[in-house]
Amino acid sequence: MTDQPSYDAEDLAPSPIPEIAHVTLHELWTSLKMGLWDFRRAPLFGLVFSAFYVVAGLVLLWLGASTFLWTLAFALGFPLIAPFAAVGLYEVSRRIEADEGLDWGEVMSVVWQERRRQLPWIGVILAIIFLFWSFFAHMTFALIMGVASLNVPHSWEFYATPEGLMMAAIQAAVGAGVAFLVFGLTVVAIPLLVDKEIDFVTAMLVSLETVAKNKLVMFIWAVVVAGLLLAAMVPVFLGLFVALPVLGHATWHLYRRALYEPVA
Repeated sequence: MTDQPSYDAEDLAPSPIPEIAHVTLHELWTSLKMGLWDFRRAPLFGLVFSAFYVVAGLVLLWLGASTFLWTLAFALGFPLIAPFAAVGLYEVSRRIEADEGLDWGEVMSVVWQERRRQLPWIGVILAIIFLFWSFFAHMTFALIMGVASLNVPHSWEFYATPEGLMMAAIQAAVGAGVAFLVFGLTVVAIPLLVDKEIDFVTAMLVSLETVAKNKLVMFIWAVVVAGLLLAAMVPVFLGLFVALPVLGHATWHLYRRALYEPVA
C-alpha cells in the first residue's frame, strides 16, 4: 500500500483517495503488539521523539503555575510543531515494515521535508482547537469560581466544593468531546499525509469517515490511547518515554489496516 513520496520532486501527482476497511479488535491488538515490537527494535528513535512531548508537558506544567498569557501562547504554538514528532515514529515504522535501513539522517530528512507539504495545516487546525479549549477552560473557571480566583493559589479543598466539582464535570465533558474530535481528525489523517500525496482536508475527512465506519474499534482505541497517556503522565510525564513511541508506532500499523488502495 505504501508509496512513500520522493521528496526531491516539487510537484508530485496526487495519490488516489484510499478506501476504508473494516478493522477488527484482533487487528487493533495486533497493531498494538507491532507498535511495541517497533519500539523494542529501535528504542533510541522512540526515546528521542517522545522527549519532545515530555519536555513540552513539563513546560506546560510550569507555565500553568505562571501567567495565563504565557500558557495560552505555548498552547497555541505547541500543536503547530507537535505532529512533526509523530512523523518520525511513523517513518521508523514504515522503514521497519519495508525492511529499509534506520538511518538518522534519512529519518530526520523526512521529518524536515514535511514542513513543505500538507502536515503544517493539520498543526494549524490543532492550534485553533487547542486555543478554543484554553479559552473555554479559563472562561468556565472564571464564571463558576469567580474571576478573582484566577490569580490565587489553589488547593485540593478549593476544588472539592459544589462549584469546583461542577466546573470539573463541565470541563471533563467538553474536554472529552474535544479530545475525541481531535482523535477523529488525526488518527488516520497524519499517517496518511506522511504516506501519500493528498490534501489535508481530504485526509481529515477520510480519518473521520474511518472512525465512523469502525466506531467500536476506534472508540476502544481512543480509550486505550487516553488511558495509557494518562497513566504515563502520572510519574512527572516520564512514562511518556515508553507510551508515546509504542502508541505512535501502533498508530502507523492501525492506519495500514484501516485504509487500502482503491481498485483501478
